[in-house]
Amino acid sequence: MKVQPRTLSGFMELLPEQQILMEDVMQILRETYSLYGFTPLDTPLIEASEVLLAKGGGETEKQIYRFTKGDSDLSLRFDLTVPLAKYVALHYGELAFPFRRYQIGKVYRGERAQRGRFREFYQADIDMIGDGKLDVSNEAEMPAIIYQVFNRLGLKKFQIRVNNRKILNGFYGMLGLSEQAGDIMRTVDKLEKIGADKVRELLTELGVSQEKAGEILGFMEIKGSNGQVLEALEAYRGRNELFDLGLDELKTVVKYLGGFGVPEENFAVDLTIARGLDYYTGTVYETLMVEHPEIGSICSGGRYDNLAEYYTDKVLPGVGISIGLTRLFFVLNEQGMLNQARNTAPADMLLLPMVEDLSPAVELATRFRNAGVRVQLYGEQKKFKAKMNYADKIKVPFVVFLGEDEIRDGVVACKDMKSGEQTKLGFDETLARVRDGLAKMEEGCVILG
Repeated sequence: MKVQPRTLSGFMELLPEQQILMEDVMQILRETYSLYGFTPLDTPLIEASEVLLAKGGGETEKQIYRFTKGDSDLSLRFDLTVPLAKYVALHYGELAFPFRRYQIGKVYRGERAQRGRFREFYQADIDMIGDGKLDVSNEAEMPAIIYQVFNRLGLKKFQIRVNNRKILNGFYGMLGLSEQAGDIMRTVDKLEKIGADKVRELLTELGVSQEKAGEILGFMEIKGSNGQVLEALEAYRGRNELFDLGLDELKTVVKYLGGFGVPEENFAVDLTIARGLDYYTGTVYETLMVEHPEIGSICSGGRYDNLAEYYTDKVLPGVGISIGLTRLFFVLNEQGMLNQARNTAPADMLLLPMVEDLSPAVELATRFRNAGVRVQLYGEQKKFKAKMNYADKIKVPFVVFLGEDEIRDGVVACKDMKSGEQTKLGFDETLARVRDGLAKMEEGCVILG
């Protein structure tokens, strides 16, 4: 019996055209990260469970793919941050600090698959790790990198929301709620989704008085330009040392962002941003698509004080961001925001030999490849119509016909598949025409912003 082919729920497979667009996105990420001095890194998909689950507990352990092989207890990585922590602790003596790395790789989470959420997905992370200390200026560079990434991809209408966990922890300290700060932040983080009344109700369930719940909601309602928000926060200065430190850091981040080239319309101080993970200790970020807030954060991250505390006594502070690349790509495709006019063919040129001896075609294909043109040499013995149908199906931009006349006259018969225009020119003239046509196809961004 034949086995019915199927793809598991929560795992994405793309058709060739979409895969090429995904590769284009990844290439832009790599190029942009490299502009800021980040080195590429790859870590194993499989780690020893005791290493991967050093922190252990909670949702992580419930969602992890864990298995045994012989006597080994193994797990698939569920993010790229924990493997980074292991890597830095393991290679500490061989690395230069601050250590700046980017990584684009698949991670695995055994959660319930649903629309836009996957069990296997790509993350695209950057982190900078300090040896004992890490200047706050690095926390300003992160949103600058986010801005450059999305701007180069073609996404224009997005906003990077910035806050500082010290401000929040300091504010809750003023109210005598330090011990409940983590639970309160996770509750307030739901403000946009469930509204102020429901948040107030959840806060009282945590034991927060109605009066203090009102103060918390009033604090979160501080809005306006970045300057206006910072000015409003100055009214709280002097009541908590941690709050004052967080405010100074936030003001520094805002000041440097302009120098890094980030327009103010693309970033905003937002006191509701906390990030759910407890290890964030300073600046935190979430990035939203302005016209599609229902999508949620498309890039998030923040500052943490000790990346590898479960592996080493060395104090390794850091700051990082993560893009859920598979989910972002899925949403953009669903919204029709991927630029289908880009060249998504597997080759720039399909070369069709019209004679039995393939030697001239092989030589011509080699000449074009040496000039940087991606060429597919068609060697199947099929009728001309079938060959052209194939060219249409793979959406190749140019088709070259090489018959006896072209070989004798030393010319190249080349058809532009989009315009239908066909020419018979010398090699150099044809190469120039092909290059010009390919350049026009690459003018548009991957995303229709």
